[in-house]
Amino acid sequence: MEVKFYNHVEDTLLKFAVVFARYQGKWVYCRHKDRDTYEAPGGHRELGESIEMAAKREMYEETGAVEYDIKPVCVYSVEGKTRVNENGEESYGKLFYADIYRFEELPDYEIEEVRFFDDLPRELTYPLIQPVLLKKLQENNYI
Repeated sequence: MEVKFYNHVEDTLLKFAVVFARYQGKWVYCRHKDRDTYEAPGGHRELGESIEMAAKREMYEETGAVEYDIKPVCVYSVEGKTRVNENGEESYGKLFYADIYRFEELPDYEIEEVRFFDDLPRELTYPLIQPVLLKKLQENNYI
């Protein structure tokens, strides 16, 4: 598994948006209904959707966040097989950082719960990817 960072790639390559978000000084993670692990809000970009809109949609769908400041951090790629990339080819996404100010009720989609942590949870859905993305935030002084 390899995570790489880029200043820019062609927009059409961006398939995922991942948002590391904080609320009242704590990291916001969600747990999917089908898993016992936690992940930062994010997901696939839908057809006709900008990557920024994908990030905002996923923030709402996976956390219920309705008031927040969100900023793009960088483009990243993952090479290697994952739950969402069975062929292991390099796939691209955009990393965002958000400060959340207000939530509404969690939409009844795929997320079972939202929890707040001081640091990365031990039980990560993507343990080879999420710590690398968080380190990039630290290097860019978002933390």
